[in-house]
Amino acid sequence: MRIIKVKNYEEMSKKAADIIAAQILLDPGTVLGLATGSTPIGTYDRLVELNKNGDIDFSRVTTINLDEYCDLEPTHEQSYRYFMNKHLLTRVNINLENTHVPNGKARDTDAECRRYDDLIEKAGGIDLQLLGIGHNGHIGFNEPSDEFVPGTHCVKLTESTINANSRFFNSIDEVPKRAITMGIRAIIQAKRALLIASGEDKKEILKKALFGPVTPQVPASILQLHRDLIVVTPLDI
Repeated sequence: MRIIKVKNYEEMSKKAADIIAAQILLDPGTVLGLATGSTPIGTYDRLVELNKNGDIDFSRVTTINLDEYCDLEPTHEQSYRYFMNKHLLTRVNINLENTHVPNGKARDTDAECRRYDDLIEKAGGIDLQLLGIGHNGHIGFNEPSDEFVPGTHCVKLTESTINANSRFFNSIDEVPKRAITMGIRAIIQAKRALLIASGEDKKEILKKALFGPVTPQVPASILQLHRDLIVVTPLDI
């Protein structure tokens, strides 16, 4: 584990983007695992800037997102496909056919989960996985549980996650109650993991994830076992 302490959110975003940019420069056909939420927005803005300046080229990059809400159309403003298109994918020179988000509208979610695991395997796994951390320690939508779930799966979101995400919707009743998420196996098998976290409200859970017991009750704690984990944060942990 390597922890990079930065001054603020802006510096965190720049550092994370530079790490991702270096990965693309080293391997133009790299497979990036991407995350959603408010934390990576600054990182995506910086990557767009680097692309527009001609510093990095996304034309051969493949992206595989961590998760997607169930029952939302990809065009819904709160779907993660919409988020990724808005904040990164339609702003850089990437082939959208090489960008992947679980299909939250799939009638057969079990089949969709199997398809997504096959997709990751056929891509050769993930070269660099960008991660945030939820207030309850979730990564992707791997919620606190009695066990680490290895494969892509459909999950019932916890009350704390629904409450945290309600700020993006008109009311808490509109927040989807289920999601499809990449499992722990693909995350832990990624060649490199890049975890970013900011905001004092994330301080205690980040400390617990990085230095507490490895337990499925704090899903992000599994990252302590990752072979190449970089943490970029302005938080004093």
